[in-house]
Amino acid sequence: MATAAVEEVQLLKTLRWYDGFVIALCNPGFLLGSLGFTLGIFGAIGSMILWGASALIGMLQAWIYSEPATMFGNRSGGISLYAHEGWRRYTTLVGPLAAFGYWIGWSVVLSIFGKIIGDLAAAQWWPHSTWTVTIFSNHLGLPHFIAIGTILAVWMFNVFGLRPAVWFSYVCGALLMIPLALFIVVPYFTGDWQAHRVHATFTGPWGGLKVALVYMFILAWSTYGTEACATFAPEYRDTQRDTAKALRSAASFQLFVCILVPLGLGGVTGAVPAATAEGQFYTQAMTQIVGHGAATFFTICIIASLLLSMTSSTADAGRALFGISRAGMTIKELGVLNRFHVPARAMTVDLIVNICLVVFITSNLAILYMSNIGYVLCHVFALSAFLLLRRDRPDWPRSIKLSAIWLPIAGVLCALNALFLLVGALAPKLNGYGTWTDFAIGVGVLVGSLLLFFYRRIVQDKEAIHWSEATPSVPDEKELAELAPSSIVLPA
Repeated sequence: MATAAVEEVQLLKTLRWYDGFVIALCNPGFLLGSLGFTLGIFGAIGSMILWGASALIGMLQAWIYSEPATMFGNRSGGISLYAHEGWRRYTTLVGPLAAFGYWIGWSVVLSIFGKIIGDLAAAQWWPHSTWTVTIFSNHLGLPHFIAIGTILAVWMFNVFGLRPAVWFSYVCGALLMIPLALFIVVPYFTGDWQAHRVHATFTGPWGGLKVALVYMFILAWSTYGTEACATFAPEYRDTQRDTAKALRSAASFQLFVCILVPLGLGGVTGAVPAATAEGQFYTQAMTQIVGHGAATFFTICIIASLLLSMTSSTADAGRALFGISRAGMTIKELGVLNRFHVPARAMTVDLIVNICLVVFITSNLAILYMSNIGYVLCHVFALSAFLLLRRDRPDWPRSIKLSAIWLPIAGVLCALNALFLLVGALAPKLNGYGTWTDFAIGVGVLVGSLLLFFYRRIVQDKEAIHWSEATPSVPDEKELAELAPSSIVLPA
């Protein structure tokens, strides 16, 4: 019988590629989180174009990340780790910036989807609830307190180990398929899909291009997320095969969903009013397609899919903080696993941050805008790091080595993301919800990451700050052994 070789509390190798695929099913849920905004601004065809283009970029990036995922398949941290490894020869500051940008992009899923679950539940079962509690001029009603309750519940699922969270994800993933089928297929047979509701609208500065670029920046949060499969690389039974299969299958499915859901649902709803864009319009659409009674069941399915997204995001964001702490890029206290072999302390940070976001920031899109500043920046660093690793570490073992054509593709994707970041981050009011205060919060997270990095190096490690670090051309014997397939150890 196989046993787990654990010198200290470590991440366990318990996942197969299809577990990673199920964890990444949070990404279709991300589509549900912000689709209403694009349907209201660009129409069904415009939404399909933007979501499809963004998902295609995400799929190409997932293919690219499969190479560094197996280069560093023994380490947690995902694409922020690749950014750090590629750039630290030139500057050590990229590591903490990429890591915290990546973390905040995943962490805020809890507050956004908690609020959407609250809005859906209130609209379906308590439509006449009007009571509020005022905290610092923010009026918190029933949806906000439902959101806080779901955040607490998802945190509890994750701190007791990855396997319970994965099984919960399987249940929620199965339920997710039901509303996806409802929105993609059913309207064409019920007659609720009407061609006159399907159109594309691109207006505003630069002939509508600037608004489109702003939303490509916003949508990155929803469509690039299949890279989360790479974060779990140390926990796959076969790191080499399972990581690549999980990344590529999840990204392909995401592209399929991002093209067909906007078209199918948009033909039912038409342009979505801003007042219901955060999620309430789904209740109206489901009632129109299947009636009020059945809409209750489909609402439960959507809530389950959103809980799946929250569960995956908690697991991913917690491991990002854990990985950067182990790499010496932030405080030591976050690089600790609990007795269930999961980074509970890092997950608790997510819990506190997201409850604060529910209480103090009222708009989901404002939260998205704020968090995407760091998240898109992380992708710019990770894609450029892929090119740097090819140049600087040609002899490093690569279980998956992409062909040369992927080098210019990575360069183009890096430039596109830099463009989305530049235009999107500097035009907060064009999305209709962001403010310069939200911009300051997003930048503040990145500044805070550098302060924690300096504290780790100077106070905790008692070292001078290394502005750059020498990088090995090949792994040392210990790391090479950890990367070897023969080092895979399975729990009993």
